[in-house]
Amino acid sequence: MMSFDFQQNHFQLFGLAQTFALDAGQLDQQFRTLQTQVHPDKSAHLSDAEQRMAMQQSTRVNEAYQALRNPLKRARYLLTLQGVDTQEETNTAMPIDFLMAQMERREAVAEAQQAKDADKLDALQAEMRRETRALEHVLADKIDSEKNYVAAAELVRKLRFMEKLAEEIHSAYDAIDS
Repeated sequence: MMSFDFQQNHFQLFGLAQTFALDAGQLDQQFRTLQTQVHPDKSAHLSDAEQRMAMQQSTRVNEAYQALRNPLKRARYLLTLQGVDTQEETNTAMPIDFLMAQMERREAVAEAQQAKDADKLDALQAEMRRETRALEHVLADKIDSEKNYVAAAELVRKLRFMEKLAEEIHSAYDAIDS
């Protein structure tokens, strides 16, 4: 069984630089390497205590991987490492133009669902993905280059709105398909 340091942060665990912009291929490769080392099946012949430890290691690797592979979760985690609370539950202050755009999109999703218009949902989803990618690029600059964690926290809150909208679009597709 490999030596495992539960004190390492997610980036250290995968041997990656502590940055928002990361090499997804390298993350995936490191994940597969670690999983082959700590997978519980590898410890089936060991004592109960060693099997529990292997399960904890495997769980830790999976949780770290899930946090790093998702840009929003990765940003939250990086900000947490910097001692910054994103205040997603308590700080709902957003620029009015951003909030208006979100309301308009929500209405458009509801209308598209009502009309069973998958093409409109496709267009909304594509627009949302473009805006999300643009926000993620700005977020990378704020975290990695500028070290402006307060601005990064606001972007995380915006991305949370975008994530909720993506969920609504997904639900609208499901409603159309049923």
